[in-house]
Amino acid sequence: MESIKVKDYMNKRPVTFKASMTLSIALEKMLKADQTGGPVVDDNHHVVGFLSEQDMIHKLLKVGYYCQDTNTVDDCMHKAVETVTPDDSIIRLAEQMLPGKPKVYPVVEHGRLVGIMSRRDILKAIATQIDDCFHHPV
Repeated sequence: MESIKVKDYMNKRPVTFKASMTLSIALEKMLKADQTGGPVVDDNHHVVGFLSEQDMIHKLLKVGYYCQDTNTVDDCMHKAVETVTPDDSIIRLAEQMLPGKPKVYPVVEHGRLVGIMSRRDILKAIATQIDDCFHHPV
């Protein structure tokens, strides 16, 4: 299982955000994509931050209360982002996630976003391996 790579299970079409985007638009995109967060990218598709549901909650409560959509993604995104590469091992990434690290990692190749890897994607990889282990020919 160590040989299974991130590129084999990553989401190649993740929802992304722009730093200048309003939080209400970001919320709509996140909910439609059914993701718990996503990378914030610049015009060259370089990762400049990460926006999660948790990051948005406090700011969005104020938006809903005051009916003012003045906050942007840049106001609440994390600017220090941990990334992985397509050739990284899924096992090593799973171990990295265990102590409560981020639940979603942007996958970057040559400085550009090529996908994301979530805990659910890791579970899919593990499930495939388990199925292969216990598959008995008839």
